[in-house]
Amino acid sequence: MKNGFLQYGLPVLSMSLFFVFWHNAINWFSVPAYLLPGPLDVAKTLWIGYAGGRFWPHLGITLYEMVVGYFAGCTAALVLGALVAESRIIDRLVYPFIISLQSMPKAALAPLLIVWFGFGPASKIVMVSLICFFPTFVNSVTGLRAANQDLLDLYRAFRAPRLSIFFNVKLPTAASSIFAGLQISVVLALIGAVVAEFIAAQKGLGYLIQSSTLNFDVATMFAAIISLAFVGIVATTVIRIVQAKVVFWDGGRPRASTQAETA
Repeated sequence: MKNGFLQYGLPVLSMSLFFVFWHNAINWFSVPAYLLPGPLDVAKTLWIGYAGGRFWPHLGITLYEMVVGYFAGCTAALVLGALVAESRIIDRLVYPFIISLQSMPKAALAPLLIVWFGFGPASKIVMVSLICFFPTFVNSVTGLRAANQDLLDLYRAFRAPRLSIFFNVKLPTAASSIFAGLQISVVLALIGAVVAEFIAAQKGLGYLIQSSTLNFDVATMFAAIISLAFVGIVATTVIRIVQAKVVFWDGGRPRASTQAETA
């Protein structure tokens, strides 16, 4: 009972107190609605937007860009991370290019991506993939190189195939680190999609926020932001559930590397 209250009751209580304070603070400080709408106004806008069908196309296109870009970027990161961890030659060949790419501000690449891939979802997907790539890549390489040396020596002493060593020793050791990178990347995927929509888009929650500034429709901006927050919470929760099922021996506890946290 106590654990249930700590896990579910306290978050609900804190959010309720926050909305009560938000509602009353507007009246206390006489904040105009065009600067900060009340929570009831935002809730009404959310209801009208989704019940009327206005918000669904924007939510759908943002989810599409986020999910496709996330899987593309993370898949490339996992494959290349495994190759880099297994081969010093590949490490020396590709690592300088990866570091150089990571050092570039992704927003600066957006105009170039628009020229190459157009104003549609393709340019946003590429942007999301680039943003998601590095955290997953670094965590994959770090985890794969952290395998127990004694266990590796034991497998090699029995002349185990290289693939067997990779899948039975290195990959299980790196699983927690990989999932930590995936959790970081899923948040960055949402940020990348929205930032790309800010620059050039015709649909999406980022476009909805941007277009709402023209007529000072702050309630719609808040509604879109809350929608993004909900998407981020759901996506992070899904990754944690998958981690708890896959990395069951570690209790689903993420261990992000320092490099990924600072990325």
